[in-house]
Parts: sequence; C-alpha cells; structure tokens
Amino acid sequence: MTLPRKQLICPESTPYYHVTSRCVRRAFLCGVDRYTQQSYEHRKPWVVDKVKQLASIFTINICAYAIMSNHYHLILHIDTKRNRDLTDAEVAYRWQQLFALPLLVGDWLAEKPQNSAEKVVVSECIAKWRGRLMDISWFMRCLNEDIARKANKEDGCKGHFWESRFKSQALLDEKALLTCMAYVDLNPIRAGMCQTVEEQEFTSIQARLQQWHANHHNAETSPSKTQLLPFEKQFDTQQPTEIPYYFEEYLHLVDWTGRAIRDDKRGFIPANQPKLLQSLGIEQEIWLHLVKDFSRSFGSAAGSWEALTHHSEFAGHCWSRGQVACHQLSGYG
Repeated sequence: MTLPRKQLICPESTPYYHVTSRCVRRAFLCGVDRYTQQSYEHRKPWVVDKVKQLASIFTINICAYAIMSNHYHLILHIDTKRNRDLTDAEVAYRWQQLFALPLLVGDWLAEKPQNSAEKVVVSECIAKWRGRLMDISWFMRCLNEDIARKANKEDGCKGHFWESRFKSQALLDEKALLTCMAYVDLNPIRAGMCQTVEEQEFTSIQARLQQWHANHHNAETSPSKTQLLPFEKQFDTQQPTEIPYYFEEYLHLVDWTGRAIRDDKRGFIPANQPKLLQSLGIEQEIWLHLVKDFSRSFGSAAGSWEALTHHSEFAGHCWSRGQVACHQLSGYG
C-alpha cells in the first residue's frame, strides 16, 4: 500500500530528498519518439527553467537534477532556516509569484488599515504559505502542473501527463546524499545517451562544470551565482548551507564512475581510485553497484541502517527495505 506523503517526507529526520516523476503511457517529456520520429528535445529547457524559477521562490535548494526522455530526477534540500528567516511580507511576495493573493493580503501589503479580524486572516494565510514554501509536495505540484499544461497544449490533448504522484526517497546521511547525486548525475551515461560526463546535457553536473570553468577562467571577477546548492568551499565564499564535500573531488569521482559503468566496457574499472571513494570507505564494486541501482537498492529512504531505523520510527513506518544496501553504503558490505 502506498504510504502517506507525510511518512515519506519528514524534514525533522532529514532535509535531503531524491524525487522522480515519470510520464504516463508513451508520452514524451523529452527525446525523440522512435515511432513517429518527432523530437521533444525542446522541452528539456522547460523543466530546467521551471525548476530554477521554483527554487528562487520556495525555500528548497536543488542539489542535483537529470532530465531524461520520459522522466526526470531531482535531489532537493529543504532549507528550514531560510524559511524561518523570511519576513511575512517576503512570504506573501514569493507566493504572489505563483498564485493570486486574496484581497485582504493585498490590502495588508499596501499597508491599508485593517481591523483585528482581518489581520488574523492575513496572519493565517501567511503561516499557511510559509509552510508550503518548504513543502516538496507543493514544489512538485507547481513543477508538474506547469509542464503537463504546456505539453498537453502542444500535443493537442487532455488528461494525465504524469504517472500518478511523484516518487521520493529520503537521503538520511552524507554518504546516501553523495551516492544518490552520482546516480542522478550519471543517468544519461547509464542510459547510453552519451559517453562522458562533459557530454551530458541538462544535468546538474554539466551546469556545475560550466560554473566551475567560468569561475576559474575569470579569477579576477566575483564568482558567478549558482542555481544549485554549492559544494563546500566551491567558490571560496561562506555559504550558510553547503554539500559537505569538495567539488573537485566529487567531479573526479563522477568521471571515474562514469568510465566504469559505460555499457561498452562492462566489468572495466579504471585505475586511480578517487580520493573521495577512499574517504567514504566503500569498495569499488559495491560503489558501482549502488550508483547503477540506487533506486532499486533502497526503498523510501537511504542511509546507514541505524539512520534508516531511526527515520522509520520517527516517520511511523512499520518496516524498512534495503538493509543489505544500507550496510554496503556504511562500508560493511
């Protein structure tokens, strides 16, 4: 039976979540339909642009993404501190970018006189919107509804564009986050769409590489703004929230892993094991298995078995799947 979303997404347990949405039937999000030869590649920027827009409105950061032919992957970070720091007016202005505001809230923003009852209504609206601005379900709703509306209009049809609701996995510790990021960033290589990390279009690793090259080739200028949650000391600036690894080490790890999982080189493991993989304490073969089959290896949550057990108890799960993968991720495989 499908679990309630509140049991799958629990910010008190972890702020990091891997989410996916897949098109219904043979609908195409992107790519080329091999039956009709019609190309839908122009839809990829729709998704990336909408994700970036929503990230600027919601207090939810983007850690990684990959846009595929009939589905997409996102790794999201719920920024509860940034959400708490928003003023009531900032909450209203952000929500106004997505939905029309009630007249009472519009009057309040315009500083028109209001009685106590009207102020209570405004306060309740602000509190409700503040909660939604850190709610992954509302983030995904705004994303999927917008893409479905555009795609259906272009295809000249009505009805569902996405398969039921989106799927989510809680990432309970740093190892789970890093492994899932590599899994998402290497989706095009695993699918045989390209051969190297540099060729992967519409992925977060491509966006990070472009930012990294731009900042290193223009050392005298200030670092360019990133739409992605930065790695630790990625741009030598103090960030309130960072991915707790160095980007150069992560890039080496992803590039090394991509060379090892290419379909035309099955069983091939390149030399020079990445420093980051050694630090994680995970054997090469186990790492490659987890990166290739992350979604299937874990259930609704991934991390150490201790973290998974605690999360299950906190979120009210009756049982947890993925014990073997949890021990492998912890280095006990």
